[in-house]
Amino acid sequence: MGQPVNVGVVGCGAISAQYFRTIDRLPRLRLVAVADLDLDRAREAVRPYAGVEVLSVAELMADPRVDLVLNLTVPAAHAEIALQAIAAGKDVYCEKPLAATAADAERMLAAAGAARVRVGCAPDTVLGTGTQTARKALDDGLIGRPVAATATMVTPGHERWHPNPDFYYVPGGGPLLDMGPYYITSLVTLLGPVTTVIGAASRTRSKRTIGSGPRRGEEIPVTVDTHVTGVLVHASGALSTLVMSFDAAATKASHIEVHGEKGSLVVPNPNHFDGPVLVSGVGEEGWRDLPAAAGYLDAGRGVGLADFAATPAGEEPRTGGSLAFHVLDVMESLLASARSGAAVAITSTCERPRPVGLLPAGGHSA
Repeated sequence: MGQPVNVGVVGCGAISAQYFRTIDRLPRLRLVAVADLDLDRAREAVRPYAGVEVLSVAELMADPRVDLVLNLTVPAAHAEIALQAIAAGKDVYCEKPLAATAADAERMLAAAGAARVRVGCAPDTVLGTGTQTARKALDDGLIGRPVAATATMVTPGHERWHPNPDFYYVPGGGPLLDMGPYYITSLVTLLGPVTTVIGAASRTRSKRTIGSGPRRGEEIPVTVDTHVTGVLVHASGALSTLVMSFDAAATKASHIEVHGEKGSLVVPNPNHFDGPVLVSGVGEEGWRDLPAAAGYLDAGRGVGLADFAATPAGEEPRTGGSLAFHVLDVMESLLASARSGAAVAITSTCERPRPVGLLPAGGHSA
């Protein structure tokens, strides 16, 4: 296997603990340094992990031990931090979305190409057994040629539980930019890239009230649409209908369903790595479970980082920059379509990511 890849993390917020736990159990990765605007928060975050240094962002970028920068900052800072890592000659892997805007993401990828470094991006949940088992069922022809899909995410809003939810309600946030990456990345993994979108969007209120933590009761402004819906036309001809909402109480709809000429699949929550995959064929009554047949077993946030680090030079990573840019382009185009009332052609594309064999989380599927 060779030496582990040394990881430096910028941003020690809520999601960082999940990444740290995964990095700690994967022999391919080693956490060596972290940076955060709040140094006390950074020290507390890495307290369980001996030998991890707390540095400034500049010190982390200059540290020769750091091979790969894991960018866990808020979306508005993704491009700035990524460009610093690229300028330092380091590979960079971002939390989703790749950047707050497609223009920022394009600058990142251009800089990475010029510097001959690689860019990767979450979500890596699509590498787990849930989405990958569904992907294998499609590739095996279990439901025939895919015709359509639905993807539904409904919640009253993250301010109920997040103590600092401001970034969810500014550009780069909202239900589409926050949760859409999970659903659209899964749809592209299952059905391939998107060529055209038609969107509509709304905003139910101009303020939200924080429901937990020291700021409980404080009102924050809403400057983005909080209910977004639309149709994605895939290059394959399949049509996906998307609903992303911070404005509704609940839903009984499946997270994702894929419908083919011979049957239908229920795909588990793309915000999770696993979950039941159900199939029902034409003429069958009810649904039957498919056993886990592909994907990383017992995966957690960061398995995509390990997969990215292990991808041979010259090969596009499964969670690579071109996929993340395409997903961001699709989301931005949906919002543009909602504003104009017209269909928008997607100018970017990507390869459908390579499938993952059934492997332990520490393994690697070529």
